[in-house]
Amino acid sequence: MEIKIDKIIRSRRNTIALQLTDEATLIVRAPFEVSEETINRVVAKNLKWIEKNKNEILSRDPKFVKKEFVNGEGFLYLGKSYKLHIVNEQDIPLKFNNAFFLLKEYQSTAKQLFIAWYKKRAYEKISERVQFYAQKRGFKYNKIYITNANRRWGSCSIKGNLSFSWRLIMAPLSVIDYVIVHELAHLEQKNHSKFFWNIVRILLPEYEKSKDWLKNNGYMLRL
Repeated sequence: MEIKIDKIIRSRRNTIALQLTDEATLIVRAPFEVSEETINRVVAKNLKWIEKNKNEILSRDPKFVKKEFVNGEGFLYLGKSYKLHIVNEQDIPLKFNNAFFLLKEYQSTAKQLFIAWYKKRAYEKISERVQFYAQKRGFKYNKIYITNANRRWGSCSIKGNLSFSWRLIMAPLSVIDYVIVHELAHLEQKNHSKFFWNIVRILLPEYEKSKDWLKNNGYMLRL
């Protein structure tokens, strides 16, 4: 069976990587010098993996529907869905009060407004939770950054900087806490050894529920 490659992205990387998007399209990342014949061989070799993951994505329920920023559309915030109302008058372009309110004249830039709003709330909430868990175990971190990452929820640098995707603010607080504790634990243990997971478990005894939630529902945390 032949698998369609939807996009090939070439760069100075050293290896070939296969990626399935949340729409089940196949992206191949490859070095500049690698031929299409070699790429096709790698894809053919990983046929079972591609088919298995494609079927999983296509069978997801609920399906992700790209946002249109129209009246009545639902937007996630801390694990709950809030309706969007398009209004003709208010003092700022985008407001939240148990629902989202967007000035009609700003509909064309609604996505950017939502991302900016999510980023601000993400920084506030994540900073608060990082401080809370850092104090519980005496973690010493440097700075907190909010990123545009699509597939990486968090990271911890050698310098002790913590980075988190703004999309996390759409998830339930327990899931946000899991990602935060996961990255804080890397300040003590760089790998994912038994010792690392013991640190996570001490702070979050039921972390596996949040880990599974993110694995099964992370694809919904986007616009």
